Amino acid sequence: MTESGRKPLALVLVLLVAVLAVGCGDGWSGSSGDKTLGSIGWTENVAVSTLTKVVMEDELGYEEVQIKGPLELGPLFQGVAGGDLAAFQDVWLPNNQSYLDKPQIKNDVELLDPWYESRTAYGIAVPDYMDIQSLEELDRAGTDQITGIEPSASFHPVIRNEVIPGYNLDMKLVESSTAAMLSELEKKYEAKEPIVFLAWSPHWMNTEYDFHYLDDPKDLQGKFNDPSRITTVVNEDLPDEDPVAYAFLKAISLDEEQVNTMEADINEAGANNPEKGVRNWLKDNRDVVQPWIEAAKQEQ
Repeated sequence: MTESGRKPLALVLVLLVAVLAVGCGDGWSGSSGDKTLGSIGWTENVAVSTLTKVVMEDELGYEEVQIKGPLELGPLFQGVAGGDLAAFQDVWLPNNQSYLDKPQIKNDVELLDPWYESRTAYGIAVPDYMDIQSLEELDRAGTDQITGIEPSASFHPVIRNEVIPGYNLDMKLVESSTAAMLSELEKKYEAKEPIVFLAWSPHWMNTEYDFHYLDDPKDLQGKFNDPSRITTVVNEDLPDEDPVAYAFLKAISLDEEQVNTMEADINEAGANNPEKGVRNWLKDNRDVVQPWIEAAKQEQ
């Protein structure tokens, strides 16, 4: 074949490959590039961000969706506002409202509608084997500390500045991390020893342990006594820069049972392999995520 004959044939082959690529699947050609999500490391955050990563990579054609963390809340909101992070998916409102109100953040982010559909809970708790029902009874709890989580937790200043002095408690707040708190809870719970800790729902601890949230007769916990909304904050430029990712994040919707079962599958797979746990969960919950995928594909 002459050189002039090769050029039309090469062009035909290129066009054929392009047509086949577009025709594969259901007309979805995928998305390129990558995205970075911020994570504070809380279990519901690990679950929803890992689910987002897996589905965006496996179903929407993203080369890589990174999860950066665990980070404290301040750097997470700053990262989203500055564009280093595309989104942070574990914003509790009104608990975290003070971060959104900061001038350097509020004008550079967009808050999405809540993705969590069920009722939340948040507060100081004790195991059911402890005969304590109220915050005003904590001085006879058998321990002089309240086991907290990450230092940036919005509830910590309320415990330190309102609850402890307001109920005249001879106790101290011990800040650590979610993992450290859960480890301490497991150890104390197995030994039936006293422990006062920070609890919340959704979280697998609510199905693993028998415990109760303490009454707050003086309402010193304020807004934390009421159910919260769990939502996502994204960089303000995301709708224009990546409408597919934006549509997918907006479409995510999960209830308490779905979050709890996903967290259980992640625990069973091992803390170091959350993607395996999420993929196991997806085998039985494909119908849950399919509408999100379709919403994203419409923005292709």
